[in-house]
Amino acid sequence: MKKIILFSILFLSAFAVKIHAQDKGSYKYIQDWSYWQAESPNYEMSLEKNAASDNQNTFKIKSIKSKFYGFGTLMKTIKSDGYLGKTVKMTGYLKTDDVKSWAGLWMRVDYYDVAVLAFDNMQNRGVKKTTDWTKYEIVLFVPDEATSISYGALLDGTGQVWFKDVVLQVVADTIAETGSNKGRDYKIISFEKRAKAIGDEINNITDKEKADLKKAVDSIDQQVDNGTLTNAIAKELKLKKATEHAGNIDKKVAIEEVKLNQLVKDQVEGKYEDEVENKKRGTMLIIGGSNEAIGENKTEINLTSFKVYNGQEDKIKRHYKRTTSQVVFATGLNNLITDQRVQNSDFRYLGSHFYEWGLTLNSRIFKEANFLHAKYGLSLMYNNLRATDNRSFVVDGNQTKLDVNPVSYEDSRFRTVSLVVPLHLEFDFSKSKEIDGKQYFKTHDSFRLGIGGYFGTNIKSKQITTYDDDNYKSRQKVKGDFNVNKFVYGLSTYIGYKETSLYLKYDLNPLFKDNVVKQNNVSLGVRFDFN
Repeated sequence: MKKIILFSILFLSAFAVKIHAQDKGSYKYIQDWSYWQAESPNYEMSLEKNAASDNQNTFKIKSIKSKFYGFGTLMKTIKSDGYLGKTVKMTGYLKTDDVKSWAGLWMRVDYYDVAVLAFDNMQNRGVKKTTDWTKYEIVLFVPDEATSISYGALLDGTGQVWFKDVVLQVVADTIAETGSNKGRDYKIISFEKRAKAIGDEINNITDKEKADLKKAVDSIDQQVDNGTLTNAIAKELKLKKATEHAGNIDKKVAIEEVKLNQLVKDQVEGKYEDEVENKKRGTMLIIGGSNEAIGENKTEINLTSFKVYNGQEDKIKRHYKRTTSQVVFATGLNNLITDQRVQNSDFRYLGSHFYEWGLTLNSRIFKEANFLHAKYGLSLMYNNLRATDNRSFVVDGNQTKLDVNPVSYEDSRFRTVSLVVPLHLEFDFSKSKEIDGKQYFKTHDSFRLGIGGYFGTNIKSKQITTYDDDNYKSRQKVKGDFNVNKFVYGLSTYIGYKETSLYLKYDLNPLFKDNVVKQNNVSLGVRFDFN
């Protein structure tokens, strides 16, 4: 009865209408190497025969678009049974032509599809530009928990890469691993993850056998339509195929069920403790930018960006999403431009300064391109002017002017505080990152250029003077509007590397609204965007 039910399920699956079309592409095969090919492909994969090298097969990956984001790879996946607990070296020969980004060999050790136990794709030593045949290698340790090993060659971006003579071999454990994710690093996979992975594998086995049966049934039906098979023979062949695939399911699922039973037994005997309890915990306090991995169960508190990351997965998810946030701090010199110049200024060049505090959002404009970003937010700007020659501002009707004081000032400072909305188009030259085989876009990791402006309102004007009065030090603060423009708007630009930039701002409207002589604020300094 059990077999009859299984056959019925397989037949129903085989004849079901195709509900799910392939997701804009499909898997292709060149000999025993596979790759995923999109409907609108970025790469051409091919096999070349080279008579000059004893008819050795050479595989090629070639970009067929002039500009795009992504990578192409030819790969194999094998069972890890023969390599468990051993160090494996992958060797192969690569040749490149006009590779703009990088190319390389790669190898990954997996526990089903829930954990990457070891990984190296040569990104930190990738092959670039045009090179002749050269031998390269990757060394990884295969933990006892591993279920599969995937390996191949890849090309990131545009260009061509050829590869051949790819070999896996067991080497001495004394040979160091090359990957950033090393197999010898202590890793714990929780009971829950293991149980789910085995359950998913059982489902995958069933789904694959159903799909293979459907292909076989479609082929038989095609032969019936062509008249090369009779309906009676076709029925027998279908039954035979159903029996074959049902047997495959029984055998493969039985192997996974043995693993599941052993897993449950080990859990009962206390061999698997909670994953969180076995990994290093702790809290890291960071000042400035940090790209360091923090571990799955550590907490990173970034004091400059006011962000808290609960584990590496949370950090990656938030750090590489399309819209990120930054705390902005800027400081530098401030002055007024009179008649389009600052020569012979009425204010001290080094004593006049500005500060800016703000929060910005940085959104990648194109989903699969990192170059253009929209940067916007809210900032509080402090502009300070220190007058020369013992002068301070006085208001005379609708005019605000500098007058010499009868008292000798130690300090005379005029401050405006503005709340503004900065808007910039940012050009970010940061390259994408690959983490566990996935591509992520990274911002603020290279040279950046921002062009834009700001608009807002002046919320406070204040003059502060310090002087000696009969041997008593006096400090006077006078608040008022001083005929300062209520609204402020201007242009700004910055250029720099990572979080540090040279910053220039210029108010398009004058500081005082009714003065006969128009004076516009200008600021030059350093800006920090803490990501």
